[in-house]
Amino acid sequence: MKNYFDFKHIRGDLFGGLTAGIVALPLALAFGVSSGLGPSAGLYGAIFISFFAALFGGTDTQISGPTAPMTAVSMVVIASIVAAFDGEVSKALPAILTIFLLSGLIQILLGFLGLGKYIKYIPYPVVSGFMTAIGVIILITQILPAIGYYPKEDLSYVNKFKPQAEEIILENILIEEAGEGILVLENFEETIKRAKQITPAQIDKESTTLAGKEASGIIGTVKVLPNALKNINYLELILALLTIFIIYGFKRITTAVPSTLVALLVVSVGAIALGLDYRPIETIPSGLPIPNLNIVTEFNFSYISPFIFTAITLALLGAIDSLLTSVVADNLTKTKHNPNKELVGQGIGNSIAAIFGGIPGAGATIRTVVNINSGGKTRLSGMIAGVLLLIILLAFGPTASRIPAAVLAGILITVGIGVMDYKGLKAIPYMPRPEVAIMLIVLVLSSVWNLVYAVGIGLVIASLMFMKKIGDVTAEQSKVAPMDEESWPDEANFPVKFKEEVFIKHINGPLFFGSTSDFQQLIRQIPSTASTAIIRMDKCSYIDQSGLYAMEDSLQELIQKDVKVLLVNLQEQARYMLERIDIIPDLLPEDQIFVDYESCIEWVKANVEDVHQA
Repeated sequence: MKNYFDFKHIRGDLFGGLTAGIVALPLALAFGVSSGLGPSAGLYGAIFISFFAALFGGTDTQISGPTAPMTAVSMVVIASIVAAFDGEVSKALPAILTIFLLSGLIQILLGFLGLGKYIKYIPYPVVSGFMTAIGVIILITQILPAIGYYPKEDLSYVNKFKPQAEEIILENILIEEAGEGILVLENFEETIKRAKQITPAQIDKESTTLAGKEASGIIGTVKVLPNALKNINYLELILALLTIFIIYGFKRITTAVPSTLVALLVVSVGAIALGLDYRPIETIPSGLPIPNLNIVTEFNFSYISPFIFTAITLALLGAIDSLLTSVVADNLTKTKHNPNKELVGQGIGNSIAAIFGGIPGAGATIRTVVNINSGGKTRLSGMIAGVLLLIILLAFGPTASRIPAAVLAGILITVGIGVMDYKGLKAIPYMPRPEVAIMLIVLVLSSVWNLVYAVGIGLVIASLMFMKKIGDVTAEQSKVAPMDEESWPDEANFPVKFKEEVFIKHINGPLFFGSTSDFQQLIRQIPSTASTAIIRMDKCSYIDQSGLYAMEDSLQELIQKDVKVLLVNLQEQARYMLERIDIIPDLLPEDQIFVDYESCIEWVKANVEDVHQA
């Protein structure tokens, strides 16, 4: 338990934790509202992730909680599952929290498997495009609440979906009858009877669900923007703009006090004091958070199976987000984090947060930097931040429920602007075209289609481009050439009389699926005069299955042409692979394998006949 409870830095940890907790408060509320589960879900996530990720994690000064990327992906999960439950958040909540719990368990598994060190291999263009898309999504989707327009409350907009709502309700009746074994054509009266029982309230409810679904995301926001601009609530707009102005303006005065907290307090207190008729956030429950046991009692695999890949994405995203923050913390504190332990800590934090109804999170860079700059030295600082948020929840929950929704929209707009990767965007004119293409593909697909699939597609494209590049480099290095072209230094004294009979091939890199076609050119380039082929394996440190079978086919063709193949300096992994499928000794006996070039040449001098004399 070394360094777990090192109280010699308690003063710094106390100030660091308190400051980080204060910074986290408005963001936790805002991310909770943005996710669709309400401000309490953001607070619960911040409390449990901060405390348990610090307690079990591998970065002493890290402050964890809901972050913009994690919230953006959570929005996708929540919106999709809620739509599957006919817009009933309460009914969808167990399935939503199960996905969040699963993502936390996956993080724990990644840590135990020691995969933390591999997160760094995710290409920067994918991360850059994703982060910029997160910013764009948050920025655009907060336009509607910032101007006080809520599509599900606009009756003229909702009524447009009534015909579609009636079709869906009728379709559900037919599906229900089919499940009961009722033959619709023979019992049409039963269908009419059930259809007459449909109430206007049911139609309105289904219409509202459809309207909310249609207006979600960037495309949905753009679609309803004309309606929104006709129904601007100028009070909400003023509150949002005032919040944004204070956040950016107060930073110019001082950064000692978090500007988001100042904006939250000033605008909220002002709105309450003046008795303004604004829209408050959802009510934050008072009292201790209670575990949501419905995760277990109402578990149904069919509800979560379509979102398994999303849970994996959440886990990986949280891992990347956290470990990048850990690197920042290392640079500031001159320490070294434990990546696998950090993943376990984050997974435990996210799992416990899900059980209590919180949204998932990760290591938060700004909060971590604030903690370090305020004196935080050990994991106690992160635990203190979580405890502070719990105290705020218990003491000021009802008061916090009076915060204007437009204030949180203003805070989120600044978060969206800040989270974009401007460094990557500025580098577009100078970056290689393939990397620019990857970044833009991920950016566009994430913004207008699906965050999860966009990242997957970006990784696949990046991997294919990388494999092609490596294949091109290997092919360029591993040239097929006659004896007197591009010889290695130790080949300078090769007997001239054998230049028509002996052909040398250099493999200057790994023989893998990207270079098999170039290797097979060996067959076509061997001159008809050759009776012996020397394949120098000095620099071939690795052969994969594709390369192995390509070599087997090539050797068989050479042997059919009565060309004797000699392998020189066969590396350990390559020899192991050749022995596994019996290329050695079935195609190549041991006396045709040489440890060095000199012994191979001695064999050539003794066994090759100079047929084509000069």
